[in-house]
Amino acid sequence: MTAEPPGLLGPAEIRKLAAELDVRPTKKLGQNFVHDANTVRRIVELAEVGSDAADTVVLEVGPGLGSLTLGLLGTGAWVVAVEIDPALAGRLERTVAAHAPEAASRLTVVADDALQVDSGRIGEPDALVANLPYNVAVPVVLHLLAELPSLRRVLVMVQTEVADRMAAAPGGRVYGVPSVKLAWYGTARKVAAVPRSVFWPVPNVDSSLVAFDRGPERTDADRDAVFAVVDAAFAQRRKTLRAALSSWAGSAERAGEILAAAGVEPRARGEQLGIEEYVAIARAAAEA
Repeated sequence: MTAEPPGLLGPAEIRKLAAELDVRPTKKLGQNFVHDANTVRRIVELAEVGSDAADTVVLEVGPGLGSLTLGLLGTGAWVVAVEIDPALAGRLERTVAAHAPEAASRLTVVADDALQVDSGRIGEPDALVANLPYNVAVPVVLHLLAELPSLRRVLVMVQTEVADRMAAAPGGRVYGVPSVKLAWYGTARKVAAVPRSVFWPVPNVDSSLVAFDRGPERTDADRDAVFAVVDAAFAQRRKTLRAALSSWAGSAERAGEILAAAGVEPRARGEQLGIEEYVAIARAAAEA
């Protein structure tokens, strides 16, 4: 086995750290640790952290044993790592001090649930880079985009099925609530596939990298109002919007009136609409 350059973890280091901590990766926490240095380098490259790294604060969710953390710190960026597992959170600073001592001062570890943190807890990071469990990936990204207006760039590794939903365009089979809500904040796109072999333990699903760029702040509608329309539209996605939005609007007739005022065909279905149409519906309801 070829040893990794200083600062990056290979398979042997990953297993050694896990054994020392008595960490047994669990499906509940979605723990699949990246042990391939080339994959770490690729993620860091796609995250585009290096161009202004000295002035960049990167938020990493679920750093695990520290593979990606070390890669991000290697760019010169500051890293705020949020880890829910207390054993992993407690060891991360020591791992960085051992493998990249010159970067230790640029790491802040926050032992908490990413779904609970806000700017008061973690400051104002510029970018989010993370390997996220598929079952919490979308909620975590949406929560952080809502709580952290400072986040301009996102690069997350997620299950490919989730990546497809995050980056889907209107009209597609997998287009749904995650697609529309992410579009409220900006533009998501799949940028690379990740082989199963780079993880330990090897997962039984494929993974992909999704990049996201935040757009201008929206002031044309209330976010919660728009998201309420989205949730209602996809709760019964096989129905026409007139029928699907009947409970939300109070009646099918009222839903039809709002849709007409918004310039949306009442017989359309939720998966046919983009974020602008949902904004128009929420505004029409507010103005009625």
